[in-house]
Amino acid sequence: MSYIVTELYIYPIKSLAGIAVSSAKAQEMGFENDRRWMLIDQNNELITQREHPNLSQFYPEINEGKITISHQDSTHEFFMDEHIEKPIFSKVWDDDTQVVEISKLTSQWFSDALGFSCKLVKILNNGDRKHSSSRLNQTLNVSLADAFPYLLIGSKSLEFLNERLEEKVSIKRFRPNIVISSLTAHEEDFFDTFQIGNVQFKNAKPCGRCVMVNNNPATAKVAKEPLKTLSTYRTSNNNVYFGTNIFCLNEGIIAVGDVVNF
Repeated sequence: MSYIVTELYIYPIKSLAGIAVSSAKAQEMGFENDRRWMLIDQNNELITQREHPNLSQFYPEINEGKITISHQDSTHEFFMDEHIEKPIFSKVWDDDTQVVEISKLTSQWFSDALGFSCKLVKILNNGDRKHSSSRLNQTLNVSLADAFPYLLIGSKSLEFLNERLEEKVSIKRFRPNIVISSLTAHEEDFFDTFQIGNVQFKNAKPCGRCVMVNNNPATAKVAKEPLKTLSTYRTSNNNVYFGTNIFCLNEGIIAVGDVVNF
């Protein structure tokens, strides 16, 4: 049996809902348009589902150079290249990050929808955020994702977890970029270098998970699962692991149905 790409996702705005795509352009920072935008508060600190689970109820769509956001009975759209020139200095966890605000109008729409003052910002350039990996002994140019540009999950890992859960969960809980058909649970942790389409990827490290996976993306209801069950068999060094972080060695297009070659 071959390993085959079964699903691809991008998350244009960090911590908002994702978009399933049939193909995507792999770039150093991550898939094109993946986590190039994020919300920040009045102190220029990032806003995520960890504190605001209802961010999962904001649904982006990309069409003809615009992003349209739907939330409850309201929608808002902005041009993908729209921004105010003045740089803003923020952080994504420990990484210094330079971003720009999209517009006062867009920031106001999100502020009204969330009930507190915030701004929608964008990372413009390769290198505006760098992430240093002690494990890899190298520094990567990354998007506004938590740490690494891509998250890969094998199908058997989810099956293995769901066999242990009373209420099954979907892969969307774990916000992967690439889902592949796999042979055994968590074998993706041990991948080294591999190729999809004409793009070479390299494994960085298994992905440590946080409470965000307990937020049901369909309802924004937070429970104790699946992290509670995962922690019983996937804990190491005080982290609970699911999926693996990867980065690409060259640019190119990958698509659902592509074979993974080692």
